[in-house]
Amino acid sequence: MNEECIEMTKEITNEELVNQLFDMYANDLKRIAFMYVNDLSQCEDIIQDVFISCYKNLATFRKEAQYKTWLIRITINKCKDYQRKWSFRNLIYKPLMEPFIHSKEKAAEDMYVKSVESNQILEAISQLPAIYKDILILFYYQDLSINEISQITNVKVNTVKARLARGKQQLKQRLLKEGVEYGQIR
Repeated sequence: MNEECIEMTKEITNEELVNQLFDMYANDLKRIAFMYVNDLSQCEDIIQDVFISCYKNLATFRKEAQYKTWLIRITINKCKDYQRKWSFRNLIYKPLMEPFIHSKEKAAEDMYVKSVESNQILEAISQLPAIYKDILILFYYQDLSINEISQITNVKVNTVKARLARGKQQLKQRLLKEGVEYGQIR
């Protein structure tokens, strides 16, 4: 089901709409939240808050953007709010990306290597400044276009391009500094 299908249904209640949006986007939003907080239980709490906010503010949604971009913006804001909390500053990052890796076809060694690589990339991304982290997460993990990222972040397209380039460079430098020589950052 896509957003056009949601728009075409007649007399849908707010509760039904939020349930449909949850079914469509919860996993993507959970991945985004995980990239920010690196704690599975906390990202689930954040996603719950996102959909509560969505429900409460549905009447104010102006439909100038898609529901997905609106929900991503809410998710990022909730994650930033969480990061501002004092308790977050006292936590150690715990990259636990295993729940997001679902392939049973690969050998155990390949899965382990991929898990280690994912954890190293996540750790490196989590240490970047927020302006680069936002862009990299949305571009690489959500496969959003530069224009969509511009809408979500309320930043000009050329600024998004510049931040993407700088973020990739900083990420590459961090990974090389840590001795990570696998893959390439496109």
